[in-house]
Parts: sequence; structure tokens; C-alpha cells
Amino acid sequence: MRRAWAGPVLVLIAGVGAAAGPFVQGRAGTGAVLLLVFVLLAGVTSPLVFPRSIGASEARRRSAVDGRPVVFWRPGCAYCMRLRIRLGRKARRLHWVDIWRDEAGAELVRGANDGNETVPTLLVAGRTYTNPDPAWVREQVSSSR
Repeated sequence: MRRAWAGPVLVLIAGVGAAAGPFVQGRAGTGAVLLLVFVLLAGVTSPLVFPRSIGASEARRRSAVDGRPVVFWRPGCAYCMRLRIRLGRKARRLHWVDIWRDEAGAELVRGANDGNETVPTLLVAGRTYTNPDPAWVREQVSSSR
């Protein structure tokens, strides 16, 4: 779990450092804006913007019942963030598995990607797709039950 929060915490520390200069120089407005930008950046790169992760076995079971795709992801991944943002509200309809928290999910991703933990990897109807186009994923969500 520490690994998932390392990036956002470092962004916050950098933000405090960047905002300290303007605060010390008496430019509180500039310092506050800088700090706000870094706080927002830390929030966007944190696990908080993703739907709640479940285990790979539970995600596969749910997917078999409702036909919704399973997304294997990890915090800090720019491609996962792109997918999450481009899906918008439809992202909540997918089953999300954080491979840093679920070893079975990490094994599935490594098996599908020649031993690499390349994410996002989607599992749709028993087939894996690595870093698919978000528009295609939206279609898969729309066509699921």
C-alpha cells in the first residue's frame, strides 16, 4: 500500500517546498495557488480517483455474472489515468483490480504481457487486451448487461 501513495506524497512534499518560497517572500496568494495546484495533482495521481478495487478472483466472478470488463491497473500509471478520465462515469461500471494490492491480478497481467506488468490490461469475455483505446472500452461497457 505504501507504494501506491509514494508518488502523491512526493508531489505534496514538492508542493510544500515550491509554495514555501512565495510565502516567505510575502506573496501568500502565489504560494496558496502553487500549493493548491500540487494538492490537486497529488489527488489526481492517487488511488482515490479510481473506483474501489476488488480482488482478481472476485472481479472475474462478477464479470462472468454481469458481463462487464475487468480492468487491471496500478496507482501512478499515466495510461490507467487516461483510461479512467476518458471513461468518465462509465468507469464505475467496470470491475477494477489494483495489481499492487492483488497478487493474482498481477500474475494474470504478467501472463498476458510476456512477464511484464503492463497496465491497463482489460479482461473482456475471457480475452485480455493491453492498453486498449478508451473509446473501445466505452463500447464494451455499453454492450455489457
